[in-house]
Amino acid sequence: MEVLFVLVPLGVLVALIAGALFLVAATGGQFEDLEAPANDILGDDASPTPPA
Repeated sequence: MEVLFVLVPLGVLVALIAGALFLVAATGGQFEDLEAPANDILGDDASPTPPA
């Protein structure tokens, strides 16, 4: 039972840190365009390098 005095505040601290990190990412534009990076990888390179 005494371990709850450590685990409950530790869990609350971890939840607050995770929430703060999510808010920083959300307000920083991290989740603005989720499709473009996935589609960019499928496109061809503009100028392929010749073999050496």
